Amino acid sequence: MPESPAWTDARARRVLRLVFDAAVASAAPAPAVLRHLPAKPAGRCIVVGAGKASAAMAAAVDAAWPDVDLSGVVVTRHGHGAPAGRIEVIEAGHPVPDEMSEVAAGRILAAVRGLGPDDLVLALISGGGSALLALPAPGLSLGDKQAVNRALLASGAAIGEINTVRKHLSAIKGGRLAVAARPARVVTLAISDIPGDDPAAIASGPTLPDPSTREEARAIVARYGLALPPAVGAALRDGPETPKPGEIEVDVRLVATPKLALDAAAAVARAEGLRPLLLGDALEGESRELGTAMAGIARSVAQHGAPAAGPALLLSGGETTVTLAAGAAGRGGRNTEFLLGFAVAAAGQAGVWALAGDSDGIDGGGDAAGAVVSPDTLARGRAAGLDARASLAAHDSYGYFLALGDLVRTGPTLTNVNDIRAVLIA
Repeated sequence: MPESPAWTDARARRVLRLVFDAAVASAAPAPAVLRHLPAKPAGRCIVVGAGKASAAMAAAVDAAWPDVDLSGVVVTRHGHGAPAGRIEVIEAGHPVPDEMSEVAAGRILAAVRGLGPDDLVLALISGGGSALLALPAPGLSLGDKQAVNRALLASGAAIGEINTVRKHLSAIKGGRLAVAARPARVVTLAISDIPGDDPAAIASGPTLPDPSTREEARAIVARYGLALPPAVGAALRDGPETPKPGEIEVDVRLVATPKLALDAAAAVARAEGLRPLLLGDALEGESRELGTAMAGIARSVAQHGAPAAGPALLLSGGETTVTLAAGAAGRGGRNTEFLLGFAVAAAGQAGVWALAGDSDGIDGGGDAAGAVVSPDTLARGRAAGLDARASLAAHDSYGYFLALGDLVRTGPTLTNVNDIRAVLIA
């Protein structure tokens, strides 16, 4: 058997990119949607949707059902739109909703009203839909919802906590879209970006019952000490509850998930001579702290061959958080902050590389999916006059990797199965 080639920097970077691209490709919306379409309706089909993959999902439905009386409207992030035939595509703000988020939500709610029992509502849901589908509950303004989103995103709250609050401030989330569609049949096709793949949490579950309560939402606000507009407090105290389990008929089909993406990445790793070790598809917590922990595992593999013998690839998914320090003005997202924390903790460990990126192609508010760390990341940073610890403290991970030329740019991928993290130990 021929000897495996040496793990050079070029080879490691090439394989990491192959692994990341395979994970993203596994969640391509069109084939995923086509595998899970329901039977064609006797009446009309109204396609609605929200999320970073909604335009691509809608285009697949339009092409697959040319003989169906079909129309609808979906909303996706600015820059993620694509033609979808008979289905209108609206672009709106993410991660903070904008005026078009409210317009789109209103149009979607109006599209499902007045239907009959022979009609089908096909709801195409993917990550990012919570911000994109922003129709304030009665008594609230879009400005109130924007203030809530900004406060939650900066607080360090987990995505599940953020969505619990969002549902109770919305006129469309937490099952309210499904209620508006009665008596039509509602089928939900979802691409999961949620730890644990709870479909009621994807885009804050507009077509699914909501087990959370206003009391739980108030507790989250109190836990993080959030200062919110008075109208928000009133809505969480006195507003109507979301529809609960048993009150909505559920037909939901998960068409792509983080676990399937990691499985695809692992298959590529094996083909490239690596032993993949899947650490989980639902890892959460502070980004830099997870980076520190992952660096510790990588160093153990490199120095002791445990918990896996090299050459190995540590794979994980999920959604971490970044708690912004007061006055922080740096640039970056979950993945670049994870990687800078990883680089500091790995301390130049020989034979260790890492790539982390958001599968939607946009990490935070920047123009990169993520970045790559190599054994000489800190040394090259020092040579360029950078202090990795100072950049981490300032939440300027994007700036650090930009200066080194180590950002990973894919452009919008039109899908979203959350973050993909790969650590290669030669």
